[in-house]
Amino acid sequence: MKKILRNILMMAFIATSAIGFTSCEDERIASTLEGTWRGNMYISSYYGGRSYDATYTEITFLKDPMSYAKGSGYWVDYYSDAPWDYVANHIDWKVEFGDIFVYFVEEGISLKIYDYRLRDDRFCGSFYDGDNRVDFELFHTSSPNWGSYNYWGYDSWYSRTRSDSASDSANVEKPVRYIRFK
Repeated sequence: MKKILRNILMMAFIATSAIGFTSCEDERIASTLEGTWRGNMYISSYYGGRSYDATYTEITFLKDPMSYAKGSGYWVDYYSDAPWDYVANHIDWKVEFGDIFVYFVEEGISLKIYDYRLRDDRFCGSFYDGDNRVDFELFHTSSPNWGSYNYWGYDSWYSRTRSDSASDSANVEKPVRYIRFK
């Protein structure tokens, strides 16, 4: 009886551990996704009996600060030869067991990205739109992760221009930020 109970407890521990590891992996994927990605999703739109191909796509994944692996964002397909410049959608997204689910709020449709490669600078792979396989290749263009700026800008400029004497550093002119309006 003790052996059976021990085996049951061991199986429960293994199952719980697997879920915990998957959750950490989902959080890592979501953190890597966070930011703006730009490239080719090979998207087309139909209007007036014609097909128009998107020139490029820009997707912004905003991570929900109260959640580990989900958020909202924007998906914008840009066109150069269509009667419109772009088609934009708000999105809700989540990562579950390594798969990325994207819900297009305005269109009310979803897609599942499960065959992909994701690095800090590149996101590529494929997803299925019905029976059609759609390949994509996106490059990371910006990130809201302020920890990656490493004091570039004013702090590093100021430390390079400071001299060792206190009187000289008091006379150093500091940059002033302003906003120009057109």
